[in-house]
Amino acid sequence: MGNREMEELIPLVNRLQDAFSSLGQSCLLELPQIAVVGGQSAGKSSVLENFVGRDFLPRGSGIVTRRPLVLQLVTSKAEYAEFLHCKGRKITDFDEVRHEIEAETDRVTGMNKGISSIPINLRVYSPHVLNLTLIDLPGITKVPVGDQPPDIEYQIREMIMQFITRENCLILAVTPANTDLANSDALKLAKEVDPQGLRTIGVITKLDLMDEGTDARDILENKLLPLRRGYIGVVNRSQKDIDGKKDIKAATLAERKFFLSHPAYRHIADRMGTPHLQKVLNQQLTNHIRDTLPNFRNKLQGQLLSIEHEVEAYKNFRPEDPTRKTKALLQMVQQFAVDFEKRIEGSGDQVDTLELSGGAKINRIFHERFPFEIVKMEFNEKELRREISYAIKNIHGIRTGLFTPDMAFEAIVKKQIVKLKGPSLKSVDLVIQELINTVKKCTKKLANFPRLCEETERIVANHIREREGKTKDQVLLLIDIQVSYINTNHEDFIGFANAQQRSSQVHKKNTIGNQGTNLPPSRQIVIRKGWLTISNIGIMKGGSKGYWFVLTAESLSWYKDDEEKEKKYMLPLDNLKVRDVEKSFMSSKHIFALFNTEQRNVYKDYRFLELACDSQEDVDSWKASLLRAGVYPDKSLTENDENGQAENFSMDPQLERQVETIRNLVDSYMSIINKCIRDLIPKTIMHLMINNVKDFINSELLAQLYSSEDQNTLMEESAEQAQRRDEMLRMYQALKEALVVIGDINTSTTFTPAPPPVDDSWIQHSRRRPPPAVPGRPS
Repeated sequence: MGNREMEELIPLVNRLQDAFSSLGQSCLLELPQIAVVGGQSAGKSSVLENFVGRDFLPRGSGIVTRRPLVLQLVTSKAEYAEFLHCKGRKITDFDEVRHEIEAETDRVTGMNKGISSIPINLRVYSPHVLNLTLIDLPGITKVPVGDQPPDIEYQIREMIMQFITRENCLILAVTPANTDLANSDALKLAKEVDPQGLRTIGVITKLDLMDEGTDARDILENKLLPLRRGYIGVVNRSQKDIDGKKDIKAATLAERKFFLSHPAYRHIADRMGTPHLQKVLNQQLTNHIRDTLPNFRNKLQGQLLSIEHEVEAYKNFRPEDPTRKTKALLQMVQQFAVDFEKRIEGSGDQVDTLELSGGAKINRIFHERFPFEIVKMEFNEKELRREISYAIKNIHGIRTGLFTPDMAFEAIVKKQIVKLKGPSLKSVDLVIQELINTVKKCTKKLANFPRLCEETERIVANHIREREGKTKDQVLLLIDIQVSYINTNHEDFIGFANAQQRSSQVHKKNTIGNQGTNLPPSRQIVIRKGWLTISNIGIMKGGSKGYWFVLTAESLSWYKDDEEKEKKYMLPLDNLKVRDVEKSFMSSKHIFALFNTEQRNVYKDYRFLELACDSQEDVDSWKASLLRAGVYPDKSLTENDENGQAENFSMDPQLERQVETIRNLVDSYMSIINKCIRDLIPKTIMHLMINNVKDFINSELLAQLYSSEDQNTLMEESAEQAQRRDEMLRMYQALKEALVVIGDINTSTTFTPAPPPVDDSWIQHSRRRPPPAVPGRPS
């Protein structure tokens, strides 16, 4: 026989849990645990067995339950038991369950009444139970016996407290009727963890064993020693009944007969007995379920609203309809073209806030990376002057020249122009890489159709590679055109006379550097702001420190933070250069340094100011920004052989003047060429590469997709997308069903409010006492 009161709630809970299971998620309807607490031989195990409707717990005198038994009841069509320590072994004979509990208890605690807090986990599957957790705890005892330690009372108490302190635990405080209720340890423990009395139900057992002429009427009527939820009296089977195989159904009938026939209890018989206890607990479970429903309803309605729009698109979905595939293919290619255009041209939507990408990164390549590469390649003063002197000497040959030869100027200029091919081709490569990355980001929306995604990436990438050759050819052609004719009549060219006048300005700042810069018209214009770490100064003071840096055309300032209220220092840019610093193996930072070309301290007592960034890309970006402010990379010769050559190389005054004249002519002409190249290379890349790829995507991509593969193959959905569509439709129906179930539960159940508080001050709080000292154990 099962618990009839519980069985009435089973279909209700099962419907709700089935609705959530169909959503692919757990119901999270965590029904309360029911812990049975009481002294030894108070009848706890019998109360527990009544919930299951089966005999399966060990019996006897003294301390029988010596390990916590965590009993999980699981609703199932079949009826069997399964132990966690014997997983996979289904036990249908409940006598065998009792023997296994006894054997497992002895295995851990020994044969001589020892106890252990290690629980035994038992699952009982039955069509007559709810998904509940029942806990049978060792009986409270004060006197150790057998192998029990001296602090047995403290150990059992702590074990019980582990379970009943949980807010989701109903406490059945079991007390025999033939003992002094005022001293009930079970009620004292319950009062300690549940001072409001909302989770505690008093259970009075062994009413049939009270002395003749005495009864518990005043207690059961909640007049004497009252509890908020009152008391329920039960009459369990005696040991004789159990030995005689009296089943629980017969015991329930005998219990009913006892209360109806007893003069002290017949007027409250309807509120006594195991069935009524089950009914009270059943109502607590119902209250708990109803309390959780509003949160469930809100959650389900939120989920329903979030998928409604997507579900609308799936409702009329016909996978084999060719018109649908044609329309979908056209829409996706159009969307891909729009996304690509937006990522290149810039847009308010789909903004990447983590890194530069698309058009923004290409802009950076054009206006920061490309100019920086030109200046980094070009600026080598000693090498340039040495080449000019060799050229002049080789042109004069065996004769001593009286005049500065034009051929030396042309030879040096052509060599400098040819050097521009490297940075120009590198810019093309960087733009190509960014275009391919942009294509991959845009095809993410096509991921539901793997073949379409792959083909789109392949076709566009192939076209970009085709344009690569033509773009690079045009870039090289532009530079070859500049090499083919040196136009000394250009209006910006200084000419021979001006070059001689400037020959004394060898070390003047920015002579070569300005050819690659774009100085702002106002010296107060802010070029860049950002966080940098001053690494070499921080080492002296116990660690690197980050500051907010502001770079203008004339100074580099740093502040405490980005509010720019507390300025720490302002460093003028005059005579500053920048050089790379080798990355330390102990640091993840990338470092560059500023130093003064006149060997002066840069900041306080420091010759170098080392600044650290998180990535090499940040370092390059800052160096490009410093370049715009006129701070150039250091290309001084450091190798011994080069130093040796420089020391052994000497020029007479006439040759030195000729070198300086050619040097100024080259500087002037290269300034013109650099300005032209910096303007034309980005335009060439934009026209031959970027705009061409955009036009290709808009006008030819669709046709090439149709010619590459059959439409049905292209538009074949991924298994994940088909599964997602089916799941969304199923979830939509399941959500609607779950909301209907919640409505049914609300209408088919009632909520019973908690009874008003009572004066339960008679229960003395059980103070937690420390365990007594045990020989051999440190106190």
